[in-house]
Amino acid sequence: MTMGHTARADIESLLRARKLDVTLTSAVPWTRTLHDPAPAGIGAIDAALGGGLPRGQLSEIVGPRSSGRTLVCHRVLASAAERGEAVALIDASDRFDPASAAAAGVDLTKLLWVRDTGDAARALKALNLVLQAGGFGIVVLDVADIPSPALRRFPHTTWMRIARVIEGSQTVALLVGGGRTGRSPAGVTIALDAAPGASRGRWSGPSDRARLLAGIDITPRVIGSQLPIPNAQLPRTLDFGV
Repeated sequence: MTMGHTARADIESLLRARKLDVTLTSAVPWTRTLHDPAPAGIGAIDAALGGGLPRGQLSEIVGPRSSGRTLVCHRVLASAAERGEAVALIDASDRFDPASAAAAGVDLTKLLWVRDTGDAARALKALNLVLQAGGFGIVVLDVADIPSPALRRFPHTTWMRIARVIEGSQTVALLVGGGRTGRSPAGVTIALDAAPGASRGRWSGPSDRARLLAGIDITPRVIGSQLPIPNAQLPRTLDFGV
């Protein structure tokens, strides 16, 4: 759906139609305990995180272009959908490519995709609305192509308010961007640095149509105040296990 001419009521209507509004009695209840993490589906990252991304927290994936940030985001979405969780992507710059996501393992039938064309404030409102609706395992706000000055115009309390919306819930809110933007106190940052030239993808499968992303060669770190190693350097090759 395109956010340009979509009112709040339209998004609410869509969420209800998909039975993704927690006020509906037909909403499927969560079966996991509150403290279960949400595995990212990438072994090295999950090990550094102690099992996965913390639920009820705002975390982020950051890095420059060609650092693998989009590929890691796709794997996080794919892993959640594989567990049967609904996932959402607030696409602030209309940069999401469904074909590439599907090739990385994302089940598009479980994805709510909200598209925009560069209005950071409007995308943030959409994020807030989807988080308030509840029922999602992962909700991503992709601001990778939003200019840094536009993001810096938001006060730091913006991200604190977003974190409070999901506090105590089973939802992981995830920012994807070029640099560190905001996370909750118990959230984490997956920081990716591009390999010389560009990140290299490794693929599996017999043909172009059947190939899946098997791994990427980048320089990742996992940062979080409550991690066993607060600033953990990961192996340069991230294996997606496909």
